[in-house]
Amino acid sequence: MQEAYLVAGVRTPFVKAGTAFAGDTPLTLSAPVLQAMAARARPDLIVWGQVIPSLALSNIAREAALDAGLDPTIPAHATQLACSTSMMGAIQASGLVGRGGVELALVGGVEQMSRSPIALDETVSARLAALAASDPAAAMRAFDELSISDFALPKKGWANRISGRSMGDHMEETAKLLGIAREEQDAVALASHWNAAQAWEQGAFADLVIPHAGAERDMMVRADTSAEKLASLKPVFDSVGGSLTAGNSSPLTDGAAAMWVASKAGLDRLGSGAVAVRLVDFELGALDFRSDGMLMAPAYAIPRLLARHGLRFEDIAIWEIHEAFAAQVLANIAVASEPGARAKHAPGYGDLGAFPRERLNLWGGSLALGHPFGATGARIISQTAHLLQGHPAGTRAVISICADGGQGTVMLVEAV
Repeated sequence: MQEAYLVAGVRTPFVKAGTAFAGDTPLTLSAPVLQAMAARARPDLIVWGQVIPSLALSNIAREAALDAGLDPTIPAHATQLACSTSMMGAIQASGLVGRGGVELALVGGVEQMSRSPIALDETVSARLAALAASDPAAAMRAFDELSISDFALPKKGWANRISGRSMGDHMEETAKLLGIAREEQDAVALASHWNAAQAWEQGAFADLVIPHAGAERDMMVRADTSAEKLASLKPVFDSVGGSLTAGNSSPLTDGAAAMWVASKAGLDRLGSGAVAVRLVDFELGALDFRSDGMLMAPAYAIPRLLARHGLRFEDIAIWEIHEAFAAQVLANIAVASEPGARAKHAPGYGDLGAFPRERLNLWGGSLALGHPFGATGARIISQTAHLLQGHPAGTRAVISICADGGQGTVMLVEAV
């Protein structure tokens, strides 16, 4: 199989929904990132994703590329796997590079959560469609009589359709089941903010973030947060006995991010300044979230991936685990670390050793930086490539992202 390389790209700053990028659309938010990437090299393929769909867009990859002024002869297709969207796009592109004339793919995604679409309720929509077919004038009059109850409004945390519950609701349940303490969750959040603040201070993001709409850096990183401040926050999803708060849960975020997936020939086109890692392998995870936990697929995918290569936790120099919730990070680590706990979906892989928490999310994670669903995968992969820069060839990193629906993606990459 053709080797694939993952190359760091650029992203917008990540900002709280409803603030600096509230005037953007998914297309205008994607544009500066796509333009910056295309200014460096012409891709042979564009893979772009968005999780919360724009009702007016049928293929956001193609429409964003054209609106950004990219070469219209470049094919582009959309992808979607909840929070793993742009990571899944990279996995898809890795199977294409070196074949079919594709040597260099531009991969990424966007989320504009300030403007989540509001649609008509299914019953109302069907009634109006039937009325429009028989009496268009009556249908127009009916539009004038619509009330707020006729619309399908965005649900808290974008609830899962099957369960009707948000990711936070599900994670609260898992945290209680596994006995994950509030103090542990707040400690993960504190480390995320401190690591991100230090990375910004040291210039780690200088080549990763481009300014947009007056924002020049991630706007939710709190260098001044503390254990005491985090402890003062009230639970969000279970006000009585809950442990998930606004401080240890990722915020609703606007942002766009991109990266490259390249064959060796494609990597050469990017020149000597390319910050690249080799994609060694990946694992896709899925489970029945109704019994096994909504965001728990990586807990089983990680051991399967490591075992396939005869590796233990200690063999991985850098761990990048997406922080949808601090509790989810802790739950994934806890179950992945315990053979008995993971026996149902990852049996027979034995003891992987102690998990090295000091190697986790060294430049901060989604709790501090933010989490625009479609962009997070590209953000984490680019960040990992920079973290591995300067390490000896063969130094390994694992990237893990959980996803709605009881799914997830995990990558094993190495320095080149």
